[in-house]
Amino acid sequence: MNDQKGKISSEPTKGLDLSSLFNVAAQALAANQSSLNQADTENQNHGDNMVQAFNMISQVMANQHGASPSQQLNSASQYLSQHATGGSAQVYSQGLAQAAQQFQGQSSVTPDNAMTLIQSLLGGGSQPAAQGGGDLLGSLLGGGQSSGQSSGQSSSGAGDLLGSLLGGQTASQGSGQGQSGLDLGDIVNAGMAFMNAKQQGQDNMQAALSALMSAGPLGQKPHRQQSGQIVANALLQAVASMGKPK
Repeated sequence: MNDQKGKISSEPTKGLDLSSLFNVAAQALAANQSSLNQADTENQNHGDNMVQAFNMISQVMANQHGASPSQQLNSASQYLSQHATGGSAQVYSQGLAQAAQQFQGQSSVTPDNAMTLIQSLLGGGSQPAAQGGGDLLGSLLGGGQSSGQSSGQSSSGAGDLLGSLLGGQTASQGSGQGQSGLDLGDIVNAGMAFMNAKQQGQDNMQAALSALMSAGPLGQKPHRQQSGQIVANALLQAVASMGKPK
């Protein structure tokens, strides 16, 4: 008897349905629609706009079912840019466009590569994930793992985290400083956001995503960061759920 089939690396059944994935985020936003509207002190409509935007994304992807991830992401980006209301939708449109570039040539989004999608989406196009030195999330998680897994003391990992962040950025400094969209201040702020999120009880992944948002356009307004956290948590939970064996 051959029991090797569980070790095959490329199983089509493991691909995630992008429409369903973004629909989970839309539902999570709808559940928090009123509080997001209240958090928007400028226009009081951020929750409405976010629910509209993610419903649009999910619908466009449903209409593109069977197309490659890159095509679905690109179509959703273009539709969002042309039809959605509010500045936040434009940020997510840019994030979707970046994700489309990341998934060019790939046949599916799987639990193994879904973090690339989430990072691009929440980064709002502010940093190319493919650029080794610009992988802020990877740097955060690298620093976070070393501090969080040892004894759980956040303070002891602060130096390691900053070193990881700075080390991760060094390679990109020589090749093209302006391309990553991040300067030293952004990196330090992201590191501080990571440590603060850890102290508030978030795990490494959630804290890293909070820091990622703080360094990009979603971090410029509190209500955007609030909705971004809802999106991040919903997508992480959906990926984990969809990735479980049936």
